[in-house]
Amino acid sequence: MTVREMLSTHPASIADAETLARCIEECFDCSRSCTACADACLGEPDAGELIRCVRLNLDCADVCIATGRIVTRQTEPQAELTRAIVQACAEACRRCGEECERHAGHHDHCRVCAEACRRCEQACEDFLSVLAA
Repeated sequence: MTVREMLSTHPASIADAETLARCIEECFDCSRSCTACADACLGEPDAGELIRCVRLNLDCADVCIATGRIVTRQTEPQAELTRAIVQACAEACRRCGEECERHAGHHDHCRVCAEACRRCEQACEDFLSVLAA
């Protein structure tokens, strides 16, 4: 089942299921992209110059996976915790995206990762708008 299908079957009333689903999907996609980018960076001949990128990739991947898991849970959500982790995810994606963009001209995996980070950052910002409403 897809996230959207699961949300549609959930007994809780979900205000903006489409924005939530997009946030969840982008978080999980970004986590996978960041993990793959970190691995690809380690395989590059100039891996020593990519240490910051690898670190931000792995930090972002961990924050994204935790965020996706937490926001998926809709039974008695903790609004303050949800808001805090989604904000942290947007920030991690912003920082990782910026770092990957620095290397995108030389490493296609960094370009792909930066794009995933930007999509996730935007999805988190959109979900934060829903939470604020």
